[in-house]
Amino acid sequence: MLHRSLLSACFVLLLGLTLCANLRGAEQPFVVYEGKEGPGHGKHVVLVSGDEEYRSEEALPQLAKILSERQGCKCTVLFAVDPASGQIDPNIRTNIPGLAALQDADLLVLFTRFRELPDDQMKYIADYVESGRPIVALRTSTHAFDNKASAKYARYAWQSKEWEGGFGRQVLGETWINHHGHHGKQSTRGIIAPGMQDNPILRGIKDGDIWGPTDVYGVRLPLPGDSQPLVLGQVLTGMQPGDSPLAGEKNDPMMPVAWTKTFTTPSGKKGRVFTTTMGASQDLLSEGTRRMLVNACLWALGLEDQIPAKSNVDLVGRYEPHPFGFGTAQKGIKPSDHVAGGDRSP
Repeated sequence: MLHRSLLSACFVLLLGLTLCANLRGAEQPFVVYEGKEGPGHGKHVVLVSGDEEYRSEEALPQLAKILSERQGCKCTVLFAVDPASGQIDPNIRTNIPGLAALQDADLLVLFTRFRELPDDQMKYIADYVESGRPIVALRTSTHAFDNKASAKYARYAWQSKEWEGGFGRQVLGETWINHHGHHGKQSTRGIIAPGMQDNPILRGIKDGDIWGPTDVYGVRLPLPGDSQPLVLGQVLTGMQPGDSPLAGEKNDPMMPVAWTKTFTTPSGKKGRVFTTTMGASQDLLSEGTRRMLVNACLWALGLEDQIPAKSNVDLVGRYEPHPFGFGTAQKGIKPSDHVAGGDRSP
């Protein structure tokens, strides 16, 4: 009897060790960076990537590392994931696992393009938006969703008839309009909008500090509601930060490339929103662009009084972003490859 009991105990112990090993080996379809010290300590930021062109799957992990290492925020980064392979694939428009993290998020940072998420995933985004919590939106988030007419959340689609202009226009301030600059040939220099020099989001930033190889997007002027342009996009003649401005109507007037607004929820709550049509992975090589994004996150969290004269936005780890364009996403990358110090992390 004692021998049989000992065997049973050994079997239970072995089973437990096996289960623990399997749990340790299981890969999460997202990555979490715990916050260090900084003004954002204790805040949870959820960054949602998923676009085919501007390498949000590279930009948002780097932004998350800066927010966690330099500003103290806990950051969860989500990706478009191929459910069959577990690999990041921005061409998969129907799956962003881990959106339940939005339930306890203090800030949503969004960088998606034409996503067609199922209702059970889209619910987390809609619940977050309609809670009145803050949003920071990058580049193609103006056309973040392309929900079909039969979807429960069809009003979020960029061409929605229920919500004119969908999520982009109603929540962020604009939907997709056009390329104002020549795509791939004319880069963008940020010029501070008149009267905005003292805005906390622009603290430590001057004309020309913000730059990116991505072109200026067109918007309809004036932007709706209480939208306040912060940065105007000067169309340059080429793809280098020192190139001269393009002469003519493209810069007269200049299009806003960053603005703030509020979104009023169905229950009457007012949420802070910062939108920029910049933010591609290569744009983050510009210190001024990174500073604008980090300051915007702190502002959205209600921490504008803690934005220093010059936020520390130094890159964390190796960061060699790939050129924007369709088909330039790295293959074979899993979310776990983006962990701090991971040698496959872009």
